Amino acid sequence: MSDKIAEEGKLSAAKRALSYVKDDMTIGLGTGSTTAYFLRLLSEQVCDGLAIVGIPTSKSTEKMARKLGIKVATDFSGILDADFDGADEVDSSGNLVKGGGGALTREKIIASNSRKFIVLVDDSKLTEGHLSRSKIPVEILPFMAQLTLNKLKTMAISCEVRKSFTTDNGNYIVDCNFGKIDEPGHLESQIKMIPGVVEVGLFVKMANKIIVGSGDSSYELNY
Repeated sequence: MSDKIAEEGKLSAAKRALSYVKDDMTIGLGTGSTTAYFLRLLSEQVCDGLAIVGIPTSKSTEKMARKLGIKVATDFSGILDADFDGADEVDSSGNLVKGGGGALTREKIIASNSRKFIVLVDDSKLTEGHLSRSKIPVEILPFMAQLTLNKLKTMAISCEVRKSFTTDNGNYIVDCNFGKIDEPGHLESQIKMIPGVVEVGLFVKMANKIIVGSGDSSYELNY
């Protein structure tokens, strides 16, 4: 797939997602290239009078939203009306790999505290059957990071600490290759049992709706 077609798909998904935003909603604002399209379109509606509050999943998203004139909050104690975010890979059961941008922990907090988790992707992110193409990001504490990495390496085909990168939480990201993932829920649980692991970029049975952009059109998958 060409970069141009992929970008068209991202824009198409973002346009469709916008129809689920209504006045007086509190919504999650995801991180990544697809949600960047969503933010730009959302800002146009805000300029036209749409009243919403956005909860950003990263400092970069917060900065972009503020620049675009979208009202944001960084502290919230209720349930969000909806969360709009992208994904790096989507399997046939709607399970996701997220965290290419390193915001997986904040993304998972927001998604798990939203009435609807709406995922925006272009169709290149879909994979038939099981998750298999993407490395799985794992956020780990800097304290004794090598010990945590050693344990991850016993589970994965390969693991590599993301170079010159720390998350908004001050932690490291380890990108792990687990090959084909037959049971993502089980793998997620195993990884999270390792002391020093903060979060893992497997989002299992969390998405309510996946909006897929394909060129200049889009369609929805509901779960």
